[in-house]
Amino acid sequence: MIGYVTLGTNDLQKAAKFYDALAKELGTGRMKENDKFIAFGSPGGNGGIGICKPNNGQPATVANGVMVALKARDRAQVDRLYECAIANGGTCEGKPGQRFEGFYAAYFRDLDGNKLNAFVMERP
Repeated sequence: MIGYVTLGTNDLQKAAKFYDALAKELGTGRMKENDKFIAFGSPGGNGGIGICKPNNGQPATVANGVMVALKARDRAQVDRLYECAIANGGTCEGKPGQRFEGFYAAYFRDLDGNKLNAFVMERP
């Protein structure tokens, strides 16, 4: 249902390094880019993530209650995505673990404070 998500950044090059690492673990990469925007994903594939400097020229800020969830293949990939985020300057919002039956997730923020999670839904 969601085509893509765009997150604001105040430093495109630093954000690019962070998202390049996550995209690599997810088996994808940069799809399109210019001096103000980078899109990660696969043309014709599932929805992706874009990072950009805000068009209005104002600083990027974090929306309270907004989070982007990255679908992982399994628990091991959730763990790797979390470690990748932290190793690339992200901050912990909740270490990997089972949140409720059939839902394993980790929560972290990018360099601009945008909240993300990596998760896997398992059959009971």
